[in-house]
Amino acid sequence: MTQSNPQTALPAGSRLGEYTIVRQLSVGGFSVVYLALDDQDNKFAIKEYLPRNLALRDDDGQVTVPHELDREAFNLGLKCFFEEGRILSGISHPTVVRVINFFRANQTVYMVMEYADGRSLVRELELAGGRLEERRLRKWFAALLSGLREVHLQRLLHLDIKPANIYLRRNGAPLLLDFGAARQTLSRRDKHFASMYTPGFAAPEQYEKDAPLGPWTDIYALGACLYACMGGGTPQVSKERKESDRLQPASKAFRHLYSPELLELTDQCLALPPDERPATVAGLQKRLMAEEYGQPAPAELAGSKWMGWLKNLTGGRS
Repeated sequence: MTQSNPQTALPAGSRLGEYTIVRQLSVGGFSVVYLALDDQDNKFAIKEYLPRNLALRDDDGQVTVPHELDREAFNLGLKCFFEEGRILSGISHPTVVRVINFFRANQTVYMVMEYADGRSLVRELELAGGRLEERRLRKWFAALLSGLREVHLQRLLHLDIKPANIYLRRNGAPLLLDFGAARQTLSRRDKHFASMYTPGFAAPEQYEKDAPLGPWTDIYALGACLYACMGGGTPQVSKERKESDRLQPASKAFRHLYSPELLELTDQCLALPPDERPATVAGLQKRLMAEEYGQPAPAELAGSKWMGWLKNLTGGRS
């Protein structure tokens, strides 16, 4: 009888089809990410579905679900993970991580992605002393919004945008990594995944089981990232803000460091009511770019347009 270990990463040298595992890159409650080489020694990142609270790995590398009562939750997560990979594989944009392949092996699912050389926005922020200049913020976030717009057009949300999931290539171009839509689906439908939020960057509606999610949810996270990059650190948890909002607005905290337009935009993104945030990533991108070049850009808030988008996205379901 083989032994089982909780979320043990595949060892270096393990084979997954045409790929060879080099080392583990990261691990979370939902998955493990590896650096791998194909038979031509090209580098790839491979993401393995391995939910910590549900599955174990046998000594032979197979992923097992030890408790039959957890089987339904595991299968739901596997389905969401596979569907996310399928959608991402159809998106080709320089600021969205490229999914090259996805396949089943070891009783789980693997997602093969491009491997980009560079560093995370977290590291870039550390090297800059905790604060980034406005010109770079506008340039990077406008580029990211262009890619996120393509994602939203495919009826997929990111739902885990944070500095650790924003990568800067060696040429300085930003890249959006580690989508969290599958994790969010599970966290709302199964108690095992209830804690899969990133405090400070998750929007308040992500903590509410029946609240509709949409582009506005990703926009809150983008506002939190901007706030952090201005020197504010991780913002107060949105769930706590609803009870007692102690987050100092960017327009006050950084009023001598950034333009009033960028500060106002950041505060709008961080609004607790979804309909007080910018309505779309396209509108947000337009404001970032227009104000960078000195052109007027009227604020576009959500209002009733949001519910129309949600109906189109879900086919009338909320």
